[in-house]
Formats: sequence, structure tokens, C-alpha cells
Amino acid sequence: MLRPAKGLAWNCVWIDNTRVPRQKPREIAARLLREWEREPIPAETLLAEALPQLSGPDRGLCQELVLGVIRHRAWLDWLVDQKTDGRRQQPLAQILLRLGLYQIFQLDRVPDHAAVNETVNLARRHDLGNQAGFINAVLRNALREKPQWLERLAELRQRQPAVGHSHPQWLVHRWQHRWPDDTDALLEWNNQPAPIYARRNTLRATAEELETQWTQEKVSFAPCNLPWLSPGLMYRIEADGSPAALPSFAEGLFYIQDPSTLASVQELDPRPGENILDLCAAPGGKTTAIAQRMQDDGAVLAIDIDESRLDRLRENAERLGITCIQPKALAQIDLKNAGPFDRILIDAPCSNTGVMRRRVDVRWRLNARELPTLARAQLDLLKRAAPLLKRGGVLVYSTCSIEPEENEEVIAAFLHKHRDFRQENSRTLTPMKDGTDGAFISRLRLPEAEATED
Repeated sequence: MLRPAKGLAWNCVWIDNTRVPRQKPREIAARLLREWEREPIPAETLLAEALPQLSGPDRGLCQELVLGVIRHRAWLDWLVDQKTDGRRQQPLAQILLRLGLYQIFQLDRVPDHAAVNETVNLARRHDLGNQAGFINAVLRNALREKPQWLERLAELRQRQPAVGHSHPQWLVHRWQHRWPDDTDALLEWNNQPAPIYARRNTLRATAEELETQWTQEKVSFAPCNLPWLSPGLMYRIEADGSPAALPSFAEGLFYIQDPSTLASVQELDPRPGENILDLCAAPGGKTTAIAQRMQDDGAVLAIDIDESRLDRLRENAERLGITCIQPKALAQIDLKNAGPFDRILIDAPCSNTGVMRRRVDVRWRLNARELPTLARAQLDLLKRAAPLLKRGGVLVYSTCSIEPEENEEVIAAFLHKHRDFRQENSRTLTPMKDGTDGAFISRLRLPEAEATED
């Protein structure tokens, strides 16, 4: 086994080069991964701040490295342990080993020599001393033995799926109990990079008009056909660079959104002229989809606890040309005196276990003890919303979780105490069954009051 030489700089300090121009994508990726381990900041937030200083392929490589290393961290660390006899590495050295091994085993488009040399150069640039040579030896050894290690990784996924697929053990055990034949498929789904989907803004463009403009902008696109989507509404797209840089985006012709999120809007079935409450609205994907279905005719009260996230909702609504949305912070409104509403959507804060391929942090930052706490908060949202619904109105509860404590059990607890409500439909979307991110949707109705005889 390879071991680091004695006398290495175990306490070397990370050099913050955020203001140094022309940083390379691997250097930025290493810095972001270090920040991610130090602070509970979502990877997508770190990337959003860092990627603008890169262009084209460099932006894509940096994003792939950051998200990929976080996704596959468990088996990368297992591989480091195998190559170093389990000796603990200095934090930056561990990150660089992950980066190098990820490129060797996951990124065919990166030449082997670049994966090794660039990683070793990073170690030297950050004063890791003799440890740069150690990193070089580990990576070159992995290259020579790559076929054997690929076989061992395949065996690891069968023998220890939590490590081999880089998921927490407690979550894998839960899923194996519920889906004994499908757990591997779910784990593999979560480790795939998430495609980009765009919802057409029907208020500003027909399908033909949007497709024509995308063709001019050299965007590759394919319609997304799912039971809850109308034809020409949702597309899978690929663009050279960020879709947010496209003229069609700036003109408000589309909104970036996963197709699974529209299943709840379909169940809500909003109509023009109605008064609708979106109780957990920001950043506005479902809110603007509701307004779009209403032809921007009526009122959508969009509430969220986070004022900064409501700013994003306002920006999205303005870009899409939507005027019927009324964003309000929860602290600014008396819910008891709001309404009554024709329809209410509660897209409840949740564990996000259905969208782990998009939110790569979730698997490492969620723990089982949080599920009961989340369920109590979700049930409280339902209880607070119930008195605001008109008789004959519809209340849709949704999450992007696939855990029953947050879904079926929350609805059952609500219906047990609110016997005047009726559940009209309920469904759980899963990658294994539906080919889309996971979600739960329940449609409840408050029936019209029964007429009394004189």
C-alpha cells in the first residue's frame, strides 16, 4: 500500500485565490469543494457564485467536477483508503485525490495524463510539499490498475451498495425494505447528472415559435411527453453554455423546471379568474406555471418565509410577463384573515429525497431524525391552510420526497382530524416507475355544504 512520506505539511493552509484572475476550472472546483466541507452551503449556491468567471467548456468541467465528487464521495474515499492503507489524509490532499480519481474513473473525455498532471500541479501550487509526489504516485498507480479497480467497484456496488453507490447507509436500508427489486435503479438514477428541462411560457410563445428561436440559437431540444404534461409544454434542452444566457430566456419564452414539479399544478387545475394561494411559493416555478394555466387572469397570492427568495420569484414573474402574482412574506400577512381561496397549493419543505440527483448535498446532510420534525411542520401547514379554502375548493399537497412519513402519513393524519375533507387523488412519482424525479401529490377537496331543508 502507498503511504505518504514522513514530515508532510499536514496543517497547510488553503490559499484563497478567489480574486486571482484566470483561475482554472480544477482549481476553482477544489476551492469550492473545500468550502462545501467547511460550511453548510449548498453546492448549487457555491457554483452560482463561481461559474460566471469561467466560460464554455471550463464552466462545464468545473460544475461536473464539483457535483460529481460530492455525488460519488463515498466510493472515492473507499478507493483512497484502499490505495493508502486507510491512513487519514490532510483535508486538501483528500479533496485533490478525490478530484484526480473522479476524472480517471468517471470522465472519459479527460485524458489520463491531464487528470494526473493537473491534480499534482494543484497540490504544488498550494504548497503541499512532498505530498504532491504522494498524490502523483496514488493517481498513477490507480491508472495502471484501472481495469482491476473497476471490477472491484462493480463488486462493491453489489456487496455494499451504500458505499458503492455513495448513499448513506440508513437511507439505503429504508429503500431496500420498500423497493427490494428497485433500490439499485434508484441509486443509479441519483448518481446521474440531471438533464435541463424548459417549460414553455404559453403566454409569450407558441411551441412553433419557441422551437424556431431555439433552432436559431443552436439549442438542441426534444419534447418531453409525460401523462401530466400537455403537448409542447416541456422540453429537454442542451445549449452551449448556460440556458439563462440565451436571448429566448431573457425574453421570457421559457422557464427552467423539472417535469415532475408540474404534476402538482396539473392536480390543482387552476382556472382563469380564480383566487389561488401558493403557500410555499419561492422561487416561483409552480407559481408561474399556475399563473400561466390561468392565462394571467385572476389572483395568485404567493407566500414564502424567505424575502430574498421572493425577490427571485418577482424577477421570474417579471421576465415571464406575469402580473397576477402577489408575492408576500409570511410575516407580512395575517393568514387567518386571508382568503377564502378557490384552490390552495402547499408545496411543502421536505427532505428532498426524490430529487437527489439535482440536490447532490442532500444525501450527506440529511439524517433520519429529521423526518418526524419535517412531518410535523408539513402537517402544520395543512392545518393552517384548511380554514382558508372555499367550500367546493381544492387543496393540493405536494413534496419532492419519496418518504411515506412526509407524504401518505401526513395526509392520513390531516384527514383524521379534518373529516370534512376528501382525498380525490394521490400518487407518488418515482424514477423507477415514471422515469422522472421523485414527488408526491395529494388532491383534497372540501365539499360544498349540504343544503338544509326548511
